[in-house]
Amino acid sequence: MRTGEPMPTVGDVLTALATGVWYWDTAVGTVTLDEEAARLLGLPAEQTRLTEAQTRARLHPVDWNEITGVVQLAIAEGTLAEVRVRIMDERGRVIRTVRSRSKPSYDPEDRRFRVVGTLQEVTEPVPGTPAGRTAVTGDWRRSREAFLLDAGRALAEARSTEEVLRVAAGLSMPGFSPDGLAVFGVEGDRLTIIGHHGHQAGDESPFLHMSVQTDYPAAEVVRGGRAVYLSSPEHYKQRYPATWPLAERFGRQSWAFLPLTVAGRTMGAWMAGFSYPVAFTPDERSVLTTVARMLAQALSRAGTAESERELTDGLQRSMLPTLGPQIPGMSVAARYVPTGGGLQVGGDWYDMIPLPGSRFALVIGDVQGHDVRAAGLMGQLRIALRAYASEGHRPDAVLSRASRFLHGMTYGDTDEGATTDLRFATCLYIEVDPTTGTLDVARAGHPDPAIRMADGTVLTRPTAGGLPLGIDPDADYPTTRIALEPGETMLICTDGLIETGGHDLDTGWKRIRTILEEHDGDLEALADALVQGVHGPSSHHTTGPLVDRREDDIAVLLLCRQAEGPGHGDTLPARPAVRRTMLTVAQAEPERVAVARHQLRELLHDWSSQEQVDSAVLLLSESLTNVLVHTDADALLLAEVSGDPGDRRMRIEVTDTSDDLPHRRRPGELASSGRGLLLMEILADGWGVDPRGQGKSLWFELYESEGKDGA
Repeated sequence: MRTGEPMPTVGDVLTALATGVWYWDTAVGTVTLDEEAARLLGLPAEQTRLTEAQTRARLHPVDWNEITGVVQLAIAEGTLAEVRVRIMDERGRVIRTVRSRSKPSYDPEDRRFRVVGTLQEVTEPVPGTPAGRTAVTGDWRRSREAFLLDAGRALAEARSTEEVLRVAAGLSMPGFSPDGLAVFGVEGDRLTIIGHHGHQAGDESPFLHMSVQTDYPAAEVVRGGRAVYLSSPEHYKQRYPATWPLAERFGRQSWAFLPLTVAGRTMGAWMAGFSYPVAFTPDERSVLTTVARMLAQALSRAGTAESERELTDGLQRSMLPTLGPQIPGMSVAARYVPTGGGLQVGGDWYDMIPLPGSRFALVIGDVQGHDVRAAGLMGQLRIALRAYASEGHRPDAVLSRASRFLHGMTYGDTDEGATTDLRFATCLYIEVDPTTGTLDVARAGHPDPAIRMADGTVLTRPTAGGLPLGIDPDADYPTTRIALEPGETMLICTDGLIETGGHDLDTGWKRIRTILEEHDGDLEALADALVQGVHGPSSHHTTGPLVDRREDDIAVLLLCRQAEGPGHGDTLPARPAVRRTMLTVAQAEPERVAVARHQLRELLHDWSSQEQVDSAVLLLSESLTNVLVHTDADALLLAEVSGDPGDRRMRIEVTDTSDDLPHRRRPGELASSGRGLLLMEILADGWGVDPRGQGKSLWFELYESEGKDGA
């Protein structure tokens, strides 16, 4: 340029550099091109205005989406937007590649952005050359998209802060991967280290509790909410001289500090350090920004979940009781496992209540639902049950009062005060006399207790019951008395133990029964085995999750009456050669004949001859029916099995208080009764009638040994 000549215009310079200018206004949806920009897009070399659709038709579809993402990133970071795009002709062929550099601006009032920038043709590098390795190609974009999908999936599945950090440390970004990571949080006006990777233990000490006003990149990111990219040690030292000595000793060459933002609030910063120089191109910044957003969301979810777990664990610990002092002659074990979904809190509970006279009560129940309201109702109901029991009420009165209490809470005292969130609860209340082993049972819609006999045989104990608590304030809850013999163990549980895993009450009970029969360890080990049978490895704690996902809450209580004699402690007793069961069938409860038949079949579940079992059930039914029809007394069933498997004897006695002895009859072909003693003679190996001081006892025996089968 000669002295005195005028300076060239901007247009002259851009023309000399073959650089076009374009302007994109999203408010009106148009793109304005000068002559050179129009030529680069394959249009006549004249200033023109295109719609967004016309412009998109000239670009590769992937690259148009790339422009949008890079522009939004540049607006968020307050930087220039730089991207390479492929220009297409009318036949869809790539005619050239251009580089766009632009400065976007955003108008918050109309929520539109405007972009002014330049276009310049570039030559695609030859694959394998240094330039070719750093080019933004379609393959790189596909790799990046696949990486982001995998990273998003992995971070979404992380359930805890520790898992999120582990996933972040294992991310391998396409083309550039950091060898050091750190996640900073904020507490008040201080930075904290949530986690780090690629550093030695103790390296984080200088950064702990650093003020957010410190001249440190992470602090600036937290203050301003904008990313900081440092592509070289010189850049770092020049921009942050005060804290450069803290970073210098790690020997890295490039750093990226990105905000962790959730719902418009910056909750911390993510540092990615590189041991080699990184230019932080728009594509690389886009990847880092996307990962930071996903990381922030994952950390937020994990933090919320951990807070909820801590809250509910504390709630569970405060609501669940201790089992109290040791009971002479008896031992108790319990487990509680919350559901794995939601807040991991629900309405299942158990309790052990001291009563006057060295007696105590065992309570187990299940309030409808698996939410905070269910847990709250459970806590109130548990307190009410304790209060009614402490007043000295019998089991039936305790449940009647508890039902009225729950009905009042859920239905309200008046129609105007009634709530739409109606709840009920099942409950089993057992008053225990440790001296005699007597159990007085009242049941409100809950599964019956089960007894593991001294020889390992397991029977359910049918008990009278009423409606679940809270449905009918005037409901009655009759009491059933059963005896726990020395060496026997009682199981009571909520339906979560039985039905989890797709089982119904029948198939789930068979699974639990097998565990009870096969286990010979102590009571605590048996409690663990029951939970393991449903969920896998257990914990010795009575609270706390065992696995990540569960279908329903589980509460389990075990009560063992220790076998007579020293040295038994909490260990389940050795199996003797005798098993027995007792059951009362009242005149007013003829339906309990069916219960007695079921009880006998359970007692004989491993008897070798099914025909003998059928015969025994038939004879029992005849004996019980005879008492109910021909006397005014109740019938007492006593069934006993003795001996070794393969050579056992079963003896069934039906006792009543009537002095009228049965006598043999000869019924006609059409008679509906009178065949009981005839069947006894045909099917039993031995039978008889024994008078008692008051009443009589009808008994029969069957033998398992060969030659007697079906006799």
